Amino acid sequence: MAVLPMFPLGLVVLPGGVLPLNVFEDRYLQMFREILADDVNPPEFGVALITKGREAGGGDERAMVATNARILDMQATPDGRYVLAAVGTDRIRVNAWLPDDPYPVADVDVWDDTDDPAHREADGVRARVERLRERVESLNAVAAELGDETPPPTDISDDPLLAVYHLGSLAPLGPSDRYRVLATPGLAERLDVFDRALDDVEAVLKFRRS
Repeated sequence: MAVLPMFPLGLVVLPGGVLPLNVFEDRYLQMFREILADDVNPPEFGVALITKGREAGGGDERAMVATNARILDMQATPDGRYVLAAVGTDRIRVNAWLPDDPYPVADVDVWDDTDDPAHREADGVRARVERLRERVESLNAVAAELGDETPPPTDISDDPLLAVYHLGSLAPLGPSDRYRVLATPGLAERLDVFDRALDDVEAVLKFRRS
């Protein structure tokens, strides 16, 4: 178990996903100053979905599955903000939210599923991941036609576990669907959840196109 500074947001970051942040609240400015001043631990923080409430001001309710994020770059602006980029690294379970003093903190564990039996069924899983990749690319193409902002083509991992997260970051999913991908325990079930989420996206895009 570890105590980790947390940044609750109205979005979900998956492992491998890149998170740009514009930090302006005093409590989070203090959080990132302390993260960067720590010479022992890596510059990391947790990103958790806000399930009820708003990003600014506190008093929100937060999800119990989150993502560890590592700071890649951070710059201070002349008006006192931080602009930073971070990348999701590990899926984490929140054992307990601790008092915000002054910023959110949680007791967390890394939630690793590399020992999932489906992970060892390489050929079948890779075939399913490839079909997911084709669906994501097709849906992004339709979304772009409709004027939505879509990510550029990006390489995904050869590891099926990471590939699903990478595709989840690229797919036109909302926060709740992306959270379900993150929070689903096993790889086989996660692939099913992802497929169903894409079914919903496909139906919405088809309606918008009609």
